Formats: sequence, structure tokens, C-alpha cells
Amino acid sequence: MPAGLAAPKMREIAWKLLASSEGSTLDWRSQYAAIDDNGDGTGYTAGIVGFCSGTHDMLTFVEAFTKDHPDSPLTPFVPALRKVDGSGSHQGLDPGFTAAWKKSATDPAFRAAQDRVRDEQYFEPAVRLAKLDGLGTLGQFIYFDAMVLQGTGTDADAFYGIRKAALAEADTVDEGGDEKAYLDAFLDAARAVMKSKKNQQDTSRIDTAQREFLYDDNLGLKPPLTWKMYGETFRVPS
Repeated sequence: MPAGLAAPKMREIAWKLLASSEGSTLDWRSQYAAIDDNGDGTGYTAGIVGFCSGTHDMLTFVEAFTKDHPDSPLTPFVPALRKVDGSGSHQGLDPGFTAAWKKSATDPAFRAAQDRVRDEQYFEPAVRLAKLDGLGTLGQFIYFDAMVLQGTGTDADAFYGIRKAALAEADTVDEGGDEKAYLDAFLDAARAVMKSKKNQQDTSRIDTAQREFLYDDNLGLKPPLTWKMYGETFRVPS
């Protein structure tokens, strides 16, 4: 199949779309250093894919990075990250953790490590599976965004659970189904999962972005693109 979302121009658009939902910005490079507690019970959220101190992915990432870079400003915080994993607590992280994350983000190796996680754990698997399902560029982004937001697990509230729910309602293109109908079913399932989680009640990323592209029949995700995220309008020109 064509490169689709993996084409360099489309990758840049994907990073901007993701940054608009994760950080309310199109400047996705600024998100390497971004770190904040959104008050949603998942602790600190940071980086280009929204690593969370309360949902294990931040711990996994920081452990791996500091193992290879023991002089990292984040190394002293690894024991505290282990203790707060699974909670929204900041115990042992304050003060100093947010400053250490931001300082680390000035290191090209730290930014490259974030890129690898984004690409190897989420982007490449999403694009590969979407192509196997016969989906175009928009479908590839929808899979990618769902993997980033909900993780790549098989539980009902993770990516493969969402896909399973969608498959119960519509066939993929590879199975002879209609692409728009299948993606509509997938977005319905993804939205239901978001609404089931207290920290994901705002479903802008689906309602006023992905669904709008779908209903505009922009299955190729071709710019110019205009969408709203949390009430703010974003644009990517042609």
C-alpha cells in the first residue's frame, strides 16, 4: 500500500494532530519538555506521547533511559516513580521532578528516546495494522491516536479491545466492508471507552477532529485541515 501516514509530510501532520490533543498546541517539539498534573488522577503527564507517572508507562520509559544514561537528572527519581506507580501521588517527586524532566528534554538523547517509544510502540504498529485492515491515512491516524491514548493492550478499554468492539459492528476493508462505516464503528467504540474513564470525559479528539475528517470524506487526511480541540480551533494549511 502507499506510504500513507508514514510519508514524511503526513508524519508531521500526525505529530501536530497528536500534540493538539495531548498539549493543545501544534508545536509538537515543545512537548518533549512538557510536564504537568492535569488533576485526572494519573499523576504527572509528560512528553510527546503523554507518559503518566500513575500508569506505568512513565516508569518504564524513565527506567530504560536512566539505565543507558545513569547521569540523567531523572535517575534520582526512579525509586519514587516506582512507589507512586499506579496512583496520582507526587510523593518523592516533589520538589524537583518537573525541573529534572525539563532539563532532560534539552538532551538530544532524551528526545530521541521519546521518538523511539512513539514510533516503535505506537506509530509503526498502528500504521502496519491499519494497512492490513485496508485503511487509508485517516484510519491509520485513528489507530495511532487510540494506541497512544488507551495503550496497546487487549483489555476492553485498550486498543485491541476497541478494535474487537468495532469488528463486532462492521467489517474492515480487508474483509470486504466499507471503510467509512468501519471507522465510524471504531470511533463509536473508542468514544465509549473514553466516556467510561473519569479522566477522559472530553472527547474532542474524536467529536471535533477525527469524526469531522471522516464525515468530510477525507479518508486520505489531506490538508488543508481544520479541527477543534477543547474549543480551540487548529489549522494545518495545504
